[in-house]
Amino acid sequence: MATQNITMPQLGESVTEGTIEKWLVKPGDQVKKYDTLAEVQTDKVTAELPSSFTGTIGELIANEGDTIAVGEVVCKIEIEEAATTKKAPQNSPSTNVATSTKPTDQSMKTRYSPAVVRLAAEHKIDLTQVEGSGTSGRITRKDIQRILEEGFIPKASTQTDEKPVVEVKQQPVAESKVEKEFTPISSGDIEIPISGVRKAIAKNMVTSTQEIPHAWMMMEVDVTDLVSYRDSIKDEFKKKEGYSLTYFAFFVKAVSQALKEFPMMNSQWQGDKIIQKKEINLSIAVATEDSLFVPVIHNADDKSIKGIAKEIYELATKVRSGKLKSEDMQGGTFTVNNTGSFGSVQSMGIINYPQAAILQIESIVKRPVIMNGGMFAARDMVNICLSIDHRILDGFISGKFLARVKEILENISNDNTSIY
Repeated sequence: MATQNITMPQLGESVTEGTIEKWLVKPGDQVKKYDTLAEVQTDKVTAELPSSFTGTIGELIANEGDTIAVGEVVCKIEIEEAATTKKAPQNSPSTNVATSTKPTDQSMKTRYSPAVVRLAAEHKIDLTQVEGSGTSGRITRKDIQRILEEGFIPKASTQTDEKPVVEVKQQPVAESKVEKEFTPISSGDIEIPISGVRKAIAKNMVTSTQEIPHAWMMMEVDVTDLVSYRDSIKDEFKKKEGYSLTYFAFFVKAVSQALKEFPMMNSQWQGDKIIQKKEINLSIAVATEDSLFVPVIHNADDKSIKGIAKEIYELATKVRSGKLKSEDMQGGTFTVNNTGSFGSVQSMGIINYPQAAILQIESIVKRPVIMNGGMFAARDMVNICLSIDHRILDGFISGKFLARVKEILENISNDNTSIY
């Protein structure tokens, strides 16, 4: 039998790590190639970790809840020797040489993660005496934990000729402060472990607020005619199509039209340049009880209101059933958030990094409005709130964009708008 490593795969563009949410196998289980071994959560999507081999599960290196970098070992699998080695030609000198299953590549032996360095320092472990089970001999946190469980602690030397290379990951100031300053837990307090999804959300939000200088503006929109039109056809639409025609579909369509006219809103900051995206791919925020996902409606400007309504329904269904795929989350260029579904009437969104802006659609509220001629009338009003990356956008273009969205929405009616 030979031992092979199963590593954390890259589950999407720009994904650098994943969290083991749940193991679906245990040591000793027989698996086939491509069988699912675990459920993995990244900052973009929940995915499945497939087996790269047919064999018997050996050691589970990562625990549930552990966040593992792409390429790091998560478990080991025992396979038949013939499955990993080529048969040597007869009469070849190599036929008499035994094949060792111990990896000879030790290039990562002295590259330690912050967690490993911290544990070694706490327990005075000499890392040069530790055998690493990770890729290319790298020492993992699991290796240190195993040493502590066994009780044999190789003590740190007083002098060493080799200086280890320590991988230091820059921690945001806000996160570092939270890690150092803890509020005492009192009787009756409930301690809630942070899930992989919540960690990913926190990381993305911190990156956005620290790297992007946010600016904000709001406009109110009279959507009385839109509400009347949608309410007059919603029952027939659902009966015919099998899903609801939401107000949100009208808003998404209006945003996609305005982005076509103001393409700078559909941009990203990339170091020393700004990338104006050709495709209009709208990320829409979909929330569950403890998580927030942003699946993407691709080429929204080419779709009808009915087509957008269908995609909103299908993507939301995938999120809430746990069937959202990595590709459903990729390629977003601008985010539209339906905060009105929570009853919010005014909010400032945090930009979905690395996009240039996010638009919050608030609750539609009926209230008295002064009309032309000084008369009061009950109107359906909604606030649309825009957060922008001030490195890319300024108030002039953002204001014109928001005014165009307002104009489109205020002119949607039964007389001039088709949903097909």
